[in-house]
Amino acid sequence: MEEIIGILAGVFTTVAAVPQIFRAWKTKKVDDVSPKMFLVLTIGVLLWTLYGIMKQDAPIIITNGISTLLNITMLVLILKFKKK
Repeated sequence: MEEIIGILAGVFTTVAAVPQIFRAWKTKKVDDVSPKMFLVLTIGVLLWTLYGIMKQDAPIIITNGISTLLNITMLVLILKFKKK
């Protein structure tokens, strides 16, 4: 049961960024998105990924690794579409 809860938590936190990424990609608008928040979030999930590697915990590694990539994607979109 403990592992199921961990996996579900990882899945939900991983997919949380997906709607924002799709919206930014589709509309090419990111003015209301905080780059600082996504940077802090990216650092956080990257650290969780490293923690998972140290603990050899696959669910932590997989979900936070994917979250890291998704949040980096969002940061790239912010840099690309942010109005100067």
